[in-house]
Amino acid sequence: MAKKNHDKRERLLQALIDIGQELASTTELSALLGRILDISRDVFHFDNAIIRLLDDATRTLVTAASYGYDTQATAVPISVGQGVMGRVAASGRPVLINDLRATPEYVAGIADARSELAVPLMARDKVLGVFNVESTQPQAFAEEDLELLVILGRQAATAIENARLYQNLRHMSNQYRDLHQFNSRILKSVDLGIYTVDPDLRITSWNPGMEALSGVREAEALGRDLLRLFPQLEGEGMAERLRQVLRSGVSEKLRLAHRDLRGEVRFQKRRIAALKDQDTTTGAVVIVEDVTEFKRLLDQTIQSEKLAELGRLSAGIAHEINNPLSIIAYAVQLLLREEQIAPDQQELLERIDSETDRLKALTGGLLSFSRGGETHKRFTDLNETVRDVLRLVKYELTRNNIEVHEDFVELPLVQADPNKLKQVFINLVMNAVQAMKKDGALRISSRLAEPGWVEMAFADTGPGMDAQLQKKVFEPFFTTRKEGEGTGLGLYICRNIIGDHAGRLLLESAPGQGACFRIGLPVE
Repeated sequence: MAKKNHDKRERLLQALIDIGQELASTTELSALLGRILDISRDVFHFDNAIIRLLDDATRTLVTAASYGYDTQATAVPISVGQGVMGRVAASGRPVLINDLRATPEYVAGIADARSELAVPLMARDKVLGVFNVESTQPQAFAEEDLELLVILGRQAATAIENARLYQNLRHMSNQYRDLHQFNSRILKSVDLGIYTVDPDLRITSWNPGMEALSGVREAEALGRDLLRLFPQLEGEGMAERLRQVLRSGVSEKLRLAHRDLRGEVRFQKRRIAALKDQDTTTGAVVIVEDVTEFKRLLDQTIQSEKLAELGRLSAGIAHEINNPLSIIAYAVQLLLREEQIAPDQQELLERIDSETDRLKALTGGLLSFSRGGETHKRFTDLNETVRDVLRLVKYELTRNNIEVHEDFVELPLVQADPNKLKQVFINLVMNAVQAMKKDGALRISSRLAEPGWVEMAFADTGPGMDAQLQKKVFEPFFTTRKEGEGTGLGLYICRNIIGDHAGRLLLESAPGQGACFRIGLPVE
Protein backbone atom coordinates (compact mmCIF):
# COMPACT_ATOMS: atom_id res chain seq x y z
CA MET A 1 0.00 0.00 0.00
CA ALA A 2 2.86 2.34 0.94
CA LYS A 3 4.56 1.63 -2.39
CA LYS A 4 1.31 2.37 -4.22
CA ASN A 5 0.94 5.74 -2.48
CA HIS A 6 4.61 6.51 -3.16
CA ASP A 7 4.12 5.79 -6.86
CA LYS A 8 1.04 8.03 -6.92
CA ARG A 9 2.99 10.88 -5.31
CA GLU A 10 5.76 10.40 -7.83
CA ARG A 11 3.22 10.63 -10.63
CA LEU A 12 1.71 13.72 -9.00
CA LEU A 13 5.13 15.38 -8.81
CA GLN A 14 5.69 14.63 -12.47
CA ALA A 15 2.19 15.95 -13.23
CA LEU A 16 2.96 19.23 -11.44
CA ILE A 17 6.17 19.53 -13.47
CA ASP A 18 4.24 18.82 -16.67
CA ILE A 19 1.58 21.41 -15.81
CA GLY A 20 4.35 23.93 -15.12
CA GLN A 21 5.80 23.22 -18.55
CA GLU A 22 2.34 23.55 -20.12
CA LEU A 23 2.00 26.86 -18.33
CA ALA A 24 5.18 28.09 -20.00
CA SER A 25 4.31 26.83 -23.47
CA THR A 26 0.49 26.97 -23.72
CA THR A 27 -1.38 30.26 -23.62
CA GLU A 28 -4.73 29.15 -25.02
CA LEU A 29 -7.03 28.43 -22.06
CA SER A 30 -9.05 25.64 -23.70
CA ALA A 31 -5.89 23.79 -24.76
CA LEU A 32 -4.39 24.24 -21.30
CA LEU A 33 -7.48 22.81 -19.55
CA GLY A 34 -7.51 19.83 -21.88
CA ARG A 35 -3.86 19.09 -21.04
CA ILE A 36 -4.58 19.39 -17.30
CA LEU A 37 -7.30 16.74 -17.62
CA ASP A 38 -5.01 14.46 -19.63
CA ILE A 39 -2.20 14.82 -17.07
CA SER A 40 -4.51 14.21 -14.07
CA ARG A 41 -5.94 11.13 -15.72
CA ASP A 42 -2.43 9.72 -16.03
CA VAL A 43 -1.94 10.30 -12.30
CA PHE A 44 -5.26 9.06 -10.87
CA HIS A 45 -6.54 6.82 -13.66
CA PHE A 46 -10.01 8.36 -13.31
CA ASP A 47 -12.67 7.20 -15.73
CA ASN A 48 -14.20 10.66 -15.86
CA ALA A 49 -13.36 14.23 -14.84
CA ILE A 50 -14.74 17.72 -15.38
CA ILE A 51 -13.49 21.25 -14.84
CA ARG A 52 -16.11 23.93 -14.36
CA LEU A 53 -15.06 27.59 -14.18
CA LEU A 54 -16.91 30.25 -12.22
CA ASP A 55 -18.78 32.91 -14.21
CA ASP A 56 -18.73 35.93 -11.87
CA ALA A 57 -21.51 37.70 -13.76
CA THR A 58 -24.09 34.88 -13.42
CA ARG A 59 -22.53 33.19 -10.33
CA THR A 60 -22.68 29.83 -12.07
CA LEU A 61 -20.18 27.06 -12.79
CA VAL A 62 -19.80 26.54 -16.55
CA THR A 63 -18.09 23.52 -18.13
CA ALA A 64 -14.67 24.42 -19.54
CA ALA A 65 -13.22 20.91 -20.13
CA SER A 66 -14.31 17.32 -19.48
CA TYR A 67 -13.99 13.67 -20.39
CA GLY A 68 -16.31 10.76 -19.63
CA TYR A 69 -19.40 13.03 -19.44
CA ASP A 70 -22.17 13.25 -22.01
CA THR A 71 -23.22 16.56 -23.58
CA GLN A 72 -26.45 16.74 -21.57
CA ALA A 73 -24.53 16.75 -18.28
CA THR A 74 -21.89 19.28 -19.31
CA ALA A 75 -24.26 21.73 -21.02
CA VAL A 76 -26.26 22.69 -17.93
CA PRO A 77 -24.58 25.30 -15.69
CA ILE A 78 -24.57 24.77 -11.92
CA SER A 79 -25.29 27.66 -9.58
CA VAL A 80 -22.95 28.48 -6.72
CA GLY A 81 -24.28 26.51 -3.71
CA GLN A 82 -26.10 23.98 -5.91
CA GLY A 83 -25.09 20.31 -5.61
CA VAL A 84 -21.66 19.09 -4.55
CA MET A 85 -19.68 21.25 -6.96
CA GLY A 86 -21.78 24.33 -6.11
CA ARG A 87 -21.07 23.76 -2.42
CA VAL A 88 -17.32 23.57 -3.10
CA ALA A 89 -17.45 26.79 -5.10
CA ALA A 90 -19.34 28.55 -2.29
CA SER A 91 -17.11 27.34 0.57
CA GLY A 92 -13.73 27.03 -1.15
CA ARG A 93 -13.21 23.66 0.57
CA PRO A 94 -12.91 20.19 -1.06
CA VAL A 95 -15.63 17.54 -0.65
CA LEU A 96 -15.28 13.74 -0.73
CA ILE A 97 -18.45 11.62 -0.92
CA ASN A 98 -18.20 7.81 -0.90
CA ASP A 99 -21.93 7.04 -1.37
CA LEU A 100 -23.93 9.49 -3.47
CA ARG A 101 -27.15 7.59 -2.73
CA ALA A 102 -27.18 9.34 0.64
CA THR A 103 -26.61 12.77 -0.95
CA PRO A 104 -29.95 14.19 -2.18
CA GLU A 105 -28.33 17.45 -3.33
CA TYR A 106 -26.22 15.60 -5.93
CA VAL A 107 -26.59 16.97 -9.48
CA ALA A 108 -26.45 14.08 -11.93
CA GLY A 109 -23.17 13.78 -13.80
CA ILE A 110 -22.34 10.26 -15.00
CA ALA A 111 -24.78 7.36 -15.02
CA ASP A 112 -24.97 5.26 -11.81
CA ALA A 113 -22.48 7.52 -9.97
CA ARG A 114 -21.63 6.29 -6.43
CA SER A 115 -18.54 8.28 -5.47
CA GLU A 116 -17.55 11.93 -6.04
CA LEU A 117 -14.44 13.99 -5.31
CA ALA A 118 -14.56 17.78 -5.89
CA VAL A 119 -11.78 20.28 -5.11
CA PRO A 120 -11.76 24.08 -5.58
CA LEU A 121 -9.49 25.67 -8.15
CA MET A 122 -8.09 28.53 -6.09
CA ALA A 123 -5.55 31.22 -6.90
CA ARG A 124 -4.75 34.15 -4.61
CA ASP A 125 -7.56 33.07 -2.22
CA LYS A 126 -10.13 33.34 -4.97
CA VAL A 127 -12.21 30.44 -6.30
CA LEU A 128 -11.82 30.20 -10.07
CA GLY A 129 -13.78 26.98 -10.49
CA VAL A 130 -14.10 23.34 -9.42
CA PHE A 131 -12.19 20.21 -10.45
CA ASN A 132 -14.55 17.23 -10.07
CA VAL A 133 -14.25 13.46 -10.60
CA GLU A 134 -16.91 10.75 -10.17
CA SER A 135 -17.01 6.96 -10.14
CA THR A 136 -19.62 4.21 -10.38
CA GLN A 137 -17.81 2.38 -7.57
CA PRO A 138 -18.51 3.14 -3.90
CA GLN A 139 -15.51 4.10 -1.77
CA ALA A 140 -13.62 4.84 -5.01
CA PHE A 141 -11.56 7.73 -3.55
CA ALA A 142 -9.44 7.95 -0.41
CA GLU A 143 -8.45 10.93 1.75
CA GLU A 144 -5.02 10.78 0.17
CA ASP A 145 -6.62 11.24 -3.26
CA LEU A 146 -8.37 14.30 -1.93
CA GLU A 147 -5.07 15.81 -0.70
CA LEU A 148 -3.26 15.10 -3.94
CA LEU A 149 -6.09 16.44 -6.10
CA VAL A 150 -6.14 19.65 -4.03
CA ILE A 151 -2.43 20.14 -4.78
CA LEU A 152 -3.04 19.46 -8.45
CA GLY A 153 -6.01 21.83 -8.38
CA ARG A 154 -3.91 24.68 -6.99
CA GLN A 155 -1.32 24.24 -9.71
CA ALA A 156 -4.06 24.07 -12.33
CA ALA A 157 -5.70 27.24 -10.91
CA THR A 158 -2.41 29.12 -11.22
CA ALA A 159 -2.07 27.98 -14.81
CA ILE A 160 -5.70 28.97 -15.53
CA GLU A 161 -5.27 32.43 -14.00
CA ASN A 162 -2.09 33.09 -15.96
CA ALA A 163 -3.72 31.91 -19.19
CA ARG A 164 -6.64 34.24 -18.52
CA LEU A 165 -4.28 37.14 -17.81
CA TYR A 166 -2.45 36.42 -21.04
CA GLN A 167 -5.73 36.30 -22.98
CA ASN A 168 -6.83 39.60 -21.43
CA LEU A 169 -3.46 41.13 -22.22
CA ARG A 170 -3.61 39.88 -25.79
CA HIS A 171 -7.17 41.15 -26.12
CA MET A 172 -6.13 44.57 -24.86
CA SER A 173 -3.11 44.50 -27.15
CA ASN A 174 -5.37 43.68 -30.11
CA GLN A 175 -7.71 46.49 -29.07
CA TYR A 176 -4.81 48.94 -28.88
CA ARG A 177 -3.52 47.69 -32.23
CA ASP A 178 -6.95 48.04 -33.82
CA LEU A 179 -7.35 51.49 -32.27
CA HIS A 180 -3.92 52.50 -33.52
CA GLN A 181 -4.74 51.23 -37.02
CA PHE A 182 -8.12 53.01 -36.92
CA ASN A 183 -6.49 56.26 -35.83
CA SER A 184 -3.83 55.82 -38.49
CA ARG A 185 -6.49 55.35 -41.18
CA ILE A 186 -8.25 58.50 -39.99
CA LEU A 187 -5.03 60.53 -40.08
CA LYS A 188 -4.21 59.22 -43.55
CA SER A 189 -7.72 59.79 -44.91
CA VAL A 190 -8.52 63.32 -43.76
CA ASP A 191 -7.73 66.28 -45.99
CA LEU A 192 -6.47 68.23 -43.00
CA GLY A 193 -2.81 68.45 -42.11
CA ILE A 194 -2.16 67.00 -38.64
CA TYR A 195 1.14 66.78 -36.77
CA THR A 196 2.33 66.53 -33.17
CA VAL A 197 5.34 67.91 -31.33
CA ASP A 198 6.94 67.13 -27.99
CA PRO A 199 7.66 69.81 -25.31
CA ASP A 200 10.93 70.64 -27.11
CA LEU A 201 8.98 71.26 -30.38
CA ARG A 202 10.40 68.17 -32.05
CA ILE A 203 8.03 66.59 -34.56
CA THR A 204 6.65 63.25 -33.35
CA SER A 205 4.04 62.55 -36.05
CA TRP A 206 3.32 63.90 -39.55
CA ASN A 207 0.29 62.78 -41.56
CA PRO A 208 -0.07 62.64 -45.39
CA GLY A 209 -2.14 65.82 -45.26
CA MET A 210 0.89 67.68 -43.90
CA GLU A 211 3.07 66.13 -46.60
CA ALA A 212 0.74 67.56 -49.25
CA LEU A 213 0.49 71.00 -47.60
CA SER A 214 4.18 71.46 -46.81
CA GLY A 215 5.98 69.42 -49.45
CA VAL A 216 7.94 67.68 -46.65
CA ARG A 217 7.72 63.89 -46.41
CA GLU A 218 7.06 62.13 -43.12
CA ALA A 219 10.53 60.54 -43.04
CA GLU A 220 12.12 63.98 -43.44
CA ALA A 221 9.95 65.55 -40.71
CA LEU A 222 9.96 63.00 -37.87
CA GLY A 223 12.41 63.86 -35.11
CA ARG A 224 13.25 67.26 -36.61
CA ASP A 225 13.05 70.52 -34.72
CA LEU A 226 9.89 72.21 -36.03
CA LEU A 227 11.39 75.69 -35.98
CA ARG A 228 14.57 74.59 -37.76
CA LEU A 229 12.46 73.01 -40.47
CA PHE A 230 10.09 76.00 -40.68
CA PRO A 231 11.94 79.05 -39.24
CA GLN A 232 9.27 81.38 -40.62
CA LEU A 233 6.87 80.14 -37.90
CA GLU A 234 8.60 82.49 -35.45
CA GLY A 235 7.79 85.59 -37.48
CA GLU A 236 4.25 84.36 -38.19
CA GLY A 237 3.47 84.08 -34.47
CA MET A 238 2.85 80.33 -34.64
CA ALA A 239 5.87 79.40 -32.49
CA GLU A 240 4.78 81.58 -29.57
CA ARG A 241 1.26 80.14 -29.70
CA LEU A 242 2.71 76.62 -29.55
CA ARG A 243 4.81 77.51 -26.52
CA GLN A 244 1.77 79.06 -24.84
CA VAL A 245 -0.26 75.86 -25.32
CA LEU A 246 2.60 73.75 -23.95
CA ARG A 247 2.83 76.06 -20.90
CA SER A 248 -0.87 76.43 -20.16
CA GLY A 249 -2.45 73.32 -21.65
CA VAL A 250 -5.20 75.55 -23.12
CA SER A 251 -6.10 75.19 -26.82
CA GLU A 252 -5.43 78.02 -29.28
CA LYS A 253 -6.84 78.96 -32.70
CA LEU A 254 -5.31 81.27 -35.29
CA ARG A 255 -5.37 82.26 -38.94
CA LEU A 256 -2.23 83.19 -40.81
CA ALA A 257 -0.65 83.69 -44.20
CA HIS A 258 2.09 81.07 -44.32
CA ARG A 259 4.91 80.93 -46.85
CA ASP A 260 5.85 77.27 -47.28
CA LEU A 261 9.18 75.75 -48.30
CA ARG A 262 8.16 76.03 -51.97
CA GLY A 263 7.84 79.80 -51.57
CA GLU A 264 4.06 79.77 -52.00
CA VAL A 265 1.89 81.92 -49.74
CA ARG A 266 -0.97 79.85 -48.34
CA PHE A 267 -3.78 81.04 -46.10
CA GLN A 268 -4.34 78.60 -43.26
CA LYS A 269 -6.48 78.02 -40.18
CA ARG A 270 -4.68 76.27 -37.34
CA ARG A 271 -5.87 74.74 -34.09
CA ILE A 272 -3.37 73.82 -31.41
CA ALA A 273 -4.34 71.46 -28.57
CA ALA A 274 -2.29 70.07 -25.71
CA LEU A 275 -1.46 66.36 -25.56
CA LYS A 276 -1.84 65.25 -21.96
CA ASP A 277 -0.98 62.25 -19.80
CA GLN A 278 -3.40 62.79 -16.93
CA ASP A 279 -2.52 66.34 -15.77
CA THR A 280 0.89 66.52 -17.46
CA THR A 281 1.26 68.15 -20.89
CA THR A 282 3.45 65.86 -22.99
CA GLY A 283 3.24 67.70 -26.29
CA ALA A 284 0.85 69.40 -28.68
CA VAL A 285 -1.20 68.42 -31.71
CA VAL A 286 -1.60 70.92 -34.56
CA ILE A 287 -4.46 70.71 -37.08
CA VAL A 288 -3.87 72.70 -40.26
CA GLU A 289 -6.63 73.60 -42.73
CA ASP A 290 -5.67 75.28 -46.00
CA VAL A 291 -8.31 77.90 -46.90
CA THR A 292 -6.39 79.55 -49.76
CA GLU A 293 -8.85 78.56 -52.48
CA PHE A 294 -11.83 79.49 -50.32
CA LYS A 295 -10.30 82.90 -49.57
CA ARG A 296 -9.61 83.49 -53.25
CA LEU A 297 -13.16 82.54 -54.16
CA LEU A 298 -14.45 84.86 -51.46
CA ASP A 299 -12.17 87.67 -52.65
CA GLN A 300 -13.30 87.04 -56.23
CA THR A 301 -16.95 87.14 -55.20
CA ILE A 302 -16.39 90.44 -53.40
CA GLN A 303 -14.43 91.78 -56.38
CA SER A 304 -17.16 90.65 -58.77
CA GLU A 305 -19.77 92.42 -56.68
CA LYS A 306 -17.65 95.57 -56.66
CA LEU A 307 -17.19 95.38 -60.43
CA ALA A 308 -20.89 94.77 -60.96
CA GLU A 309 -21.73 97.77 -58.81
CA LEU A 310 -19.08 99.83 -60.60
CA GLY A 311 -20.61 98.77 -63.92
CA ARG A 312 -24.06 99.87 -62.79
CA LEU A 313 -22.62 103.17 -61.53
CA SER A 314 -20.68 103.69 -64.77
CA ALA A 315 -23.79 103.00 -66.81
CA GLY A 316 -25.73 105.55 -64.78
CA ILE A 317 -23.00 108.17 -65.18
CA ALA A 318 -22.69 107.45 -68.90
CA HIS A 319 -26.43 107.83 -69.28
CA GLU A 320 -26.39 111.16 -67.42
CA ILE A 321 -23.47 112.40 -69.51
CA ASN A 322 -25.26 111.46 -72.73
CA ASN A 323 -28.14 113.84 -72.00
CA PRO A 324 -26.06 117.09 -71.91
CA LEU A 325 -23.87 115.74 -74.74
CA SER A 326 -26.97 115.43 -76.92
CA ILE A 327 -27.92 119.03 -76.11
CA ILE A 328 -24.38 120.25 -76.85
CA ALA A 329 -24.29 118.30 -80.13
CA TYR A 330 -27.67 119.73 -81.17
CA ALA A 331 -26.57 123.28 -80.28
CA VAL A 332 -23.34 122.88 -82.26
CA GLN A 333 -25.26 121.66 -85.29
CA LEU A 334 -27.51 124.73 -85.10
CA LEU A 335 -24.53 127.07 -84.82
CA LEU A 336 -22.78 125.43 -87.75
CA ARG A 337 -25.79 126.22 -89.93
CA GLU A 338 -25.27 129.94 -89.36
CA GLU A 339 -23.90 131.62 -92.49
CA GLN A 340 -21.91 134.40 -90.91
CA ILE A 341 -19.38 132.59 -88.73
CA ALA A 342 -15.78 133.66 -88.42
CA PRO A 343 -13.22 131.07 -89.60
CA ASP A 344 -11.74 130.68 -86.12
CA GLN A 345 -15.24 130.17 -84.63
CA GLN A 346 -16.02 127.67 -87.41
CA GLU A 347 -12.94 125.66 -86.50
CA LEU A 348 -13.80 125.76 -82.81
CA LEU A 349 -17.38 124.55 -83.42
CA GLU A 350 -16.15 121.71 -85.61
CA ARG A 351 -13.70 120.72 -82.87
CA ILE A 352 -16.54 120.73 -80.33
CA ASP A 353 -18.67 118.62 -82.68
CA SER A 354 -15.85 116.11 -83.17
CA GLU A 355 -15.10 115.77 -79.46
CA THR A 356 -18.80 115.45 -78.68
CA ASP A 357 -19.03 112.52 -81.11
CA ARG A 358 -15.96 110.95 -79.49
CA LEU A 359 -17.46 111.28 -76.01
CA LYS A 360 -20.76 109.80 -77.20
CA ALA A 361 -18.90 106.83 -78.70
CA LEU A 362 -16.98 106.38 -75.45
CA THR A 363 -20.09 106.47 -73.25
CA GLY A 364 -21.87 104.23 -75.73
CA GLY A 365 -19.11 101.67 -75.44
CA LEU A 366 -19.21 101.94 -71.64
CA LEU A 367 -22.95 101.34 -71.64
CA SER A 368 -22.54 98.39 -73.97
CA PHE A 369 -19.84 96.79 -71.84
CA SER A 370 -21.72 97.30 -68.57
CA ARG A 371 -24.63 95.21 -69.80
CA GLY A 372 -23.77 91.75 -68.39
CA GLY A 373 -26.08 88.78 -68.15
CA GLU A 374 -26.61 85.89 -70.52
CA THR A 375 -24.86 85.40 -73.84
CA HIS A 376 -26.76 87.00 -76.71
CA LYS A 377 -25.16 86.24 -80.06
CA ARG A 378 -25.62 88.32 -83.16
CA PHE A 379 -23.62 89.07 -86.29
CA THR A 380 -20.56 90.96 -85.05
CA ASP A 381 -17.69 92.82 -86.67
CA LEU A 382 -14.59 91.79 -84.75
CA ASN A 383 -12.46 94.67 -86.02
CA GLU A 384 -15.01 97.23 -84.88
CA THR A 385 -15.43 95.47 -81.53
CA VAL A 386 -11.68 95.74 -80.90
CA ARG A 387 -11.76 99.44 -81.85
CA ASP A 388 -14.56 99.99 -79.31
CA VAL A 389 -12.36 98.38 -76.65
CA LEU A 390 -9.36 100.51 -77.57
CA ARG A 391 -11.47 103.63 -77.12
CA LEU A 392 -12.45 102.40 -73.64
CA VAL A 393 -8.86 101.71 -72.52
CA LYS A 394 -7.20 104.59 -74.37
CA TYR A 395 -6.42 106.40 -71.11
CA GLU A 396 -4.49 103.40 -69.68
CA LEU A 397 -2.58 102.95 -72.91
CA THR A 398 -1.63 106.63 -73.05
CA ARG A 399 -0.74 106.81 -69.36
CA ASN A 400 1.70 103.89 -69.72
CA ASN A 401 3.05 105.14 -73.06
CA ILE A 402 1.97 101.98 -74.89
CA GLU A 403 1.93 102.21 -78.67
CA VAL A 404 -0.87 100.33 -80.39
CA HIS A 405 -0.42 99.07 -83.94
CA GLU A 406 -3.57 97.94 -85.75
CA ASP A 407 -3.19 95.47 -88.58
CA PHE A 408 -6.72 94.56 -89.58
CA VAL A 409 -8.02 92.87 -92.71
CA GLU A 410 -11.63 92.76 -93.76
CA LEU A 411 -13.33 89.90 -91.96
CA PRO A 412 -16.68 88.22 -92.42
CA LEU A 413 -19.17 88.78 -89.61
CA VAL A 414 -19.25 86.14 -86.87
CA GLN A 415 -22.08 85.02 -84.62
CA ALA A 416 -20.97 86.27 -81.19
CA ASP A 417 -21.92 88.26 -78.11
CA PRO A 418 -20.01 91.53 -78.57
CA ASN A 419 -20.19 92.40 -74.88
CA LYS A 420 -18.60 89.08 -73.90
CA LEU A 421 -15.92 89.50 -76.57
CA LYS A 422 -15.20 93.01 -75.30
CA GLN A 423 -14.58 91.47 -71.86
CA VAL A 424 -12.03 89.11 -73.41
CA PHE A 425 -10.34 91.84 -75.46
CA ILE A 426 -10.11 94.21 -72.47
CA ASN A 427 -8.52 91.44 -70.38
CA LEU A 428 -5.93 90.70 -73.05
CA VAL A 429 -5.08 94.39 -73.58
CA MET A 430 -4.81 95.15 -69.85
CA ASN A 431 -2.71 92.00 -69.26
CA ALA A 432 -0.35 93.19 -71.99
CA VAL A 433 -0.13 96.65 -70.38
CA GLN A 434 0.61 95.10 -67.01
CA ALA A 435 3.30 92.84 -68.51
CA MET A 436 5.03 95.65 -70.44
CA LYS A 437 4.58 98.22 -67.62
CA LYS A 438 5.91 101.26 -69.55
CA ASP A 439 7.01 102.18 -73.07
CA GLY A 440 5.89 99.03 -74.83
CA ALA A 441 4.13 98.22 -78.05
CA LEU A 442 0.96 96.20 -78.61
CA ARG A 443 0.22 94.86 -82.08
CA ILE A 444 -3.40 93.80 -82.70
CA SER A 445 -4.06 92.02 -85.96
CA SER A 446 -6.89 90.19 -87.64
CA ARG A 447 -6.75 87.62 -90.44
CA LEU A 448 -8.59 84.90 -92.20
CA ALA A 449 -7.31 81.62 -90.82
CA GLU A 450 -8.10 78.16 -92.22
CA PRO A 451 -11.42 77.86 -94.09
CA GLY A 452 -14.34 78.76 -91.85
CA TRP A 453 -12.24 80.52 -89.20
CA VAL A 454 -11.14 84.07 -88.39
CA GLU A 455 -8.42 85.09 -85.96
CA MET A 456 -7.59 88.06 -83.73
CA ALA A 457 -4.04 88.27 -82.31
CA PHE A 458 -2.74 90.42 -79.43
CA ALA A 459 1.08 90.50 -79.39
CA ASP A 460 3.02 92.52 -76.78
CA THR A 461 6.70 93.34 -76.25
CA GLY A 462 6.72 92.21 -72.62
CA PRO A 463 9.14 89.79 -70.91
CA GLY A 464 7.44 86.66 -72.26
CA MET A 465 6.89 83.34 -70.48
CA ASP A 466 8.67 80.02 -70.25
CA ALA A 467 6.95 76.71 -70.99
CA GLN A 468 6.18 75.98 -67.34
CA LEU A 469 4.47 79.35 -66.84
CA GLN A 470 2.48 78.98 -70.07
CA LYS A 471 0.94 75.76 -68.71
CA LYS A 472 -0.40 77.59 -65.66
CA VAL A 473 -1.70 80.92 -66.98
CA PHE A 474 -5.14 79.53 -67.89
CA GLU A 475 -5.60 77.81 -64.52
CA PRO A 476 -8.08 79.42 -62.12
CA PHE A 477 -6.50 81.55 -59.37
CA PHE A 478 -3.06 81.52 -60.93
CA THR A 479 -1.51 84.97 -61.21
CA THR A 480 1.98 86.43 -61.63
CA ARG A 481 0.98 89.67 -59.96
CA LYS A 482 1.80 90.58 -56.38
CA GLU A 483 -0.38 89.24 -53.58
CA GLY A 484 -3.68 91.14 -53.54
CA GLU A 485 -3.27 92.70 -57.01
CA GLY A 486 -4.99 90.00 -59.05
CA THR A 487 -7.48 87.17 -58.63
CA GLY A 488 -5.94 84.91 -61.26
CA LEU A 489 -9.31 84.38 -62.97
CA GLY A 490 -8.99 86.70 -65.99
CA LEU A 491 -7.52 84.30 -68.55
CA TYR A 492 -9.53 81.41 -67.11
CA ILE A 493 -12.75 83.37 -67.74
CA CYS A 494 -11.51 84.46 -71.18
CA ARG A 495 -10.93 80.87 -72.25
CA ASN A 496 -14.40 79.90 -70.98
CA ILE A 497 -16.04 82.75 -72.93
CA ILE A 498 -14.21 81.80 -76.13
CA GLY A 499 -15.13 78.18 -75.48
CA ASP A 500 -18.81 79.19 -75.24
CA HIS A 501 -18.40 80.62 -78.74
CA ALA A 502 -16.97 77.27 -79.98
CA GLY A 503 -13.63 79.03 -80.45
CA ARG A 504 -10.09 78.66 -79.14
CA LEU A 505 -7.68 80.85 -77.17
CA LEU A 506 -4.01 80.00 -77.67
CA LEU A 507 -0.77 81.42 -76.29
CA GLU A 508 2.60 81.71 -78.05
CA SER A 509 5.51 83.01 -75.99
CA ALA A 510 9.15 82.59 -75.05
CA PRO A 511 11.32 84.29 -72.40
CA GLY A 512 12.40 87.74 -73.60
CA GLN A 513 10.22 87.59 -76.75
CA GLY A 514 6.86 88.87 -75.52
CA ALA A 515 3.55 87.04 -75.59
CA CYS A 516 0.95 86.60 -78.32
CA PHE A 517 -2.62 85.50 -77.55
CA ARG A 518 -4.53 84.22 -80.58
CA ILE A 519 -8.32 84.00 -80.63
CA GLY A 520 -9.89 81.79 -83.27
CA LEU A 521 -13.64 81.94 -83.93
CA PRO A 522 -15.72 79.97 -86.43
CA VAL A 523 -17.60 81.72 -89.23
CA GLU A 524 -21.12 80.33 -89.48
